[in-house]
Amino acid sequence: MHLTNFNVLVDRVKSDTTKKRMAVAVAADSHTLEAVIRAMESGIVSPILVGDKSAISAILNDLNVTIPDGDIHDVPDPSEACAYAVKLIRDGAANFLMKGKVDTGVLLKAVVNKETGLGTGRTMSHFAMFQVPSYHKLLVCVDGGMVTYPTLAQKRDIIENTVTAMRGLGYDCPKVGILACMEKVNPKMPETVEADALKQMNLAGEIEHCIVEGPISYDCAISREIAEFKGFNSPVSGDVDVLITHDIHAGNLIGKLLICTANATMAGFVVGAKCPIVLSSRGASAEEKYLSIVTAAAASN
Repeated sequence: MHLTNFNVLVDRVKSDTTKKRMAVAVAADSHTLEAVIRAMESGIVSPILVGDKSAISAILNDLNVTIPDGDIHDVPDPSEACAYAVKLIRDGAANFLMKGKVDTGVLLKAVVNKETGLGTGRTMSHFAMFQVPSYHKLLVCVDGGMVTYPTLAQKRDIIENTVTAMRGLGYDCPKVGILACMEKVNPKMPETVEADALKQMNLAGEIEHCIVEGPISYDCAISREIAEFKGFNSPVSGDVDVLITHDIHAGNLIGKLLICTANATMAGFVVGAKCPIVLSSRGASAEEKYLSIVTAAAASN
């Protein structure tokens, strides 16, 4: 199973009779609330808004939208609002979390709190899914947003985080490519050595529910024809679901290249915590925020 585009995913989530509950931390932000309201009116989520209640209510009034008073929690202080939203997740009152008008660091401080946060013991990473017009299905590229220079152990966590999210989206066995500039192991290139190590972990059953190939170049991962021309035979070639990059720079560059020059559409959220966390930047489009909510809702329990 794979998803060909976001419309397929949106339709699938809409057909789910159980709406997911989404806690929005520091929700007094018009752009955030526009995306939240669209998801609510699409029947995808039921939001719980946390923050300055008077400011939230004023924005909702401007948008001509009514949300039940009991679903707006008055916690004006941003740090306290983030902690309260995290508590809603821990208490089972919400399925996943979204950042409103607050610095990412403030929200993550509440998320990683060892006593009251949402940690699982696994490295948290960023999940970015792209609809690329020239590719036959949705493509995930990680991690371009959280882990700067992942160790081998962290790369394993990133794969497991990503595969867990994709299984929540309905994938049975995602195909994962560990990117490098070549398909052979070169002891002088740690990227290739670690890629092979991750592949061996997969073959040994230490990384489950996916097929891991590495090292593999970007062109061989995306194009079966190029892989065949190079004599590289892999079930991942031309049908990759997930690209794992060596560091945050490579992941970020690929993501921005896909968006800016390949007309890709993106959805993204943080994985590896007890629930998905939508952390769209303030510069993200309304469409990206909406699709991020949709995708996080689909991936949440």
